[in-house]
Amino acid sequence: MSYQDVKSSSAETNTLKKTGQSYNEKIAETQLGIDIESFSKGEDNGLGELVLEDARDITTHVITIEDDPSLNPWTFRAFFLGIGLSAFGGVLAEIYYFKPQTVLVSTMFLAIISYLLGMGMDAFTPSVGPFKWLNPHPFNKKENAFIVIMSSAAATSALGTEVLAVQRLFYNTTPNGAASVFLLFSSQLLGYGLGGLFRGSLLYPSKMLYPAAVPLVSMFDTLYKDHHTGANYKKFRMFWIAFFAIFIWEMFPEYIFPLLTGFSVFCLADQNNSVFTNIFGGSNGNEGLGLLSICFDWQYISGGINPMTIPLKAQVSNFLGYILCILVFSAIYYRNIWDALALPFLSQELFYANGTLYNQTLILNENFEVDQTLLQEQGLPFYAATWVVQLLTTNLGMAATFTHLLLWNREDLRLAWSWASPSKIRRSFTSPNWKFWEDPGLRNAAEEEETDPHYLEMLKYPDAPNSWYFVVLVISIVMALVLIYETNSTLPWWGFFIALLLSAISIVFFGALYAMTGLQFIIQPFVQMIGGFLHPGKPMANMYFVLFSYNSVNQAQLLLRDLKIAQYTKLPPRAAFTAQIIGTLFGAILNYVLMNSIIDNQREILLSIEGTNIWSGQQPQQYNSQAIAWGGLAHELFANGKRYQWVAWAYVVGLVVPVPFWLVHRYYPKLRADYLYTPVICYYIGWLCVGINSSILAYFSVAFLSQWWLRTRYPNWFAKYNYILAAALDGGTQVMVFVLSFAVQGAAGTSHLFPQWWGANQNGKCAKASLKMFFPDSHIC
Repeated sequence: MSYQDVKSSSAETNTLKKTGQSYNEKIAETQLGIDIESFSKGEDNGLGELVLEDARDITTHVITIEDDPSLNPWTFRAFFLGIGLSAFGGVLAEIYYFKPQTVLVSTMFLAIISYLLGMGMDAFTPSVGPFKWLNPHPFNKKENAFIVIMSSAAATSALGTEVLAVQRLFYNTTPNGAASVFLLFSSQLLGYGLGGLFRGSLLYPSKMLYPAAVPLVSMFDTLYKDHHTGANYKKFRMFWIAFFAIFIWEMFPEYIFPLLTGFSVFCLADQNNSVFTNIFGGSNGNEGLGLLSICFDWQYISGGINPMTIPLKAQVSNFLGYILCILVFSAIYYRNIWDALALPFLSQELFYANGTLYNQTLILNENFEVDQTLLQEQGLPFYAATWVVQLLTTNLGMAATFTHLLLWNREDLRLAWSWASPSKIRRSFTSPNWKFWEDPGLRNAAEEEETDPHYLEMLKYPDAPNSWYFVVLVISIVMALVLIYETNSTLPWWGFFIALLLSAISIVFFGALYAMTGLQFIIQPFVQMIGGFLHPGKPMANMYFVLFSYNSVNQAQLLLRDLKIAQYTKLPPRAAFTAQIIGTLFGAILNYVLMNSIIDNQREILLSIEGTNIWSGQQPQQYNSQAIAWGGLAHELFANGKRYQWVAWAYVVGLVVPVPFWLVHRYYPKLRADYLYTPVICYYIGWLCVGINSSILAYFSVAFLSQWWLRTRYPNWFAKYNYILAAALDGGTQVMVFVLSFAVQGAAGTSHLFPQWWGANQNGKCAKASLKMFFPDSHIC
């Protein structure tokens, strides 16, 4: 594939006079010869400092629009580092899957490592003579973006490994190695094929911001654009100072002083009060809600997504959901709803009525199907009440998403299916070109309706056409159909196609919500509910149904996020497509290998309820318990009139939730009801159901400091430094966590924990117990 496929024409950014203009663009329209980006410094325009209000303002002021078509990403160096970091990211992602708190592999971390290695290869490999092909030109931004996208595609723990882990841990079966690997291939690529077909509405428009991508691209601009001179030098210096500062600091909460992960003054004041522990504890897995707990570990503060990047509008809805979560959890538990007091406060496991762990293997026959006679002997299992609330509010948020987007974003949803319009389908059949690899991918700029300046700059490059994504989709479907029978999944072919249809519909709605807010919904419980009613009494079929539906939605969102990075950095679409396919396949293999290694070495810890502050089996436990409950016992537990009937009814109720807010905004717009994302509020009512919750206070403190105080009081500083600081904090943290995971925390087999002292209790107990152990006669407050 040659880089000479760049078209000579360039998209003009100064002709953007359609809808969706930012404040600066409107000013630029009235003053001839002024470029949009000339107003990036509010103090220079005579109008005072400009506060960035929407996604378009962010993408035109924080991220550079200009492109250099001469930069070539197709180099040996890019492929070599991309494959190497794919191995690195795939291993790290699988380690994080077995951590007590869900933590994602940061793209900033991968970008920093690739930058350092790329610059190293640039400096130390020959640029003349017979080995010039190793270093044909200085290492550039597009090479770096290519490497990041490839390694990011690999740096995801494939949900297929969750299915395989559950089979090993809870069913004592080890599937065939070759079938396991191809299962990962098909399940990972299904979402790519589907997501690629929705690029028109979920990728190209400005409003599809993908907040997590902004710090990364801001960092690229800092590293590659005149970083030795002028204002950019200050950004460059700030980045490395913050990077090394957090790198050194993370050694303390992660290794030397784990108490810094979280402690509560209230718990320390009354060390024997279970109510205090439930409400204010949270430094250990499933300990408590973490209200007013103090956390100094950036790994957990920024574990899901960096709080400095989520728009304030989404943060407000998130915070309202968090407050409701504490109130609802406390009310449900202490009023003994669903026999809550007989069960753990926080847990994702299944229990007998007396609170002991439920042995699900005792109700399954040799085909892993529920045997009614055995079920009567064991009795129906119970969930912890807070986990039931999580299931209920997840369904509430899922349904609210459909109504919310239909009310507020109807046009975006219409565009999502433009590729499947009757006219385009008719055109594809009247003049078909089955040689999809010969598709030139050229686009007519004059016919484009989208006005996003970054997208218009990309029109000079041949596209990776829909036919490429369609072929990926077809190959994945064929592999999946073979594997569901070869692996004895008990999922019928028609169930697979229903899972595929469900994922296609969900991608449009939840993909749009993720792109605009940066908050990614876990729709797994909703999908398991559908699968449970379709395939009653078959937990194994339920796991595979979820694999091919929920995982496809998740993969599509990651594909589109990385394609947005390509759009922001002007990486040609075909280079991005190549990087994603290679990274996905290679990462899946590594996920499988490391999963087996961790289970072999940490099996007992993974099967325990609390785990430790290093390893936890909470995710496979959750997946297994829901497969049993939904896949095997959906009618017995969740049908109308049964114990947890409101979990299913919540989906009906959720469809109505956004309507009052929409009506209020329509008739009383000054109340700004449009500022609330009702799906986000609903979803986060069940937010604190598992894991380490001591970081929530710090999370919101950082979020409001960044997205409200700095953005409104110091908008110029915010535009220049906020996202580069976010990138540095994530990058330094991820590097140190990776080093410690392998060096001392047992990712390679044997752990070497720091010697025990009052700040490092290695018995997996909470902070108050740690202090009590070393100061038994003192009253600490």
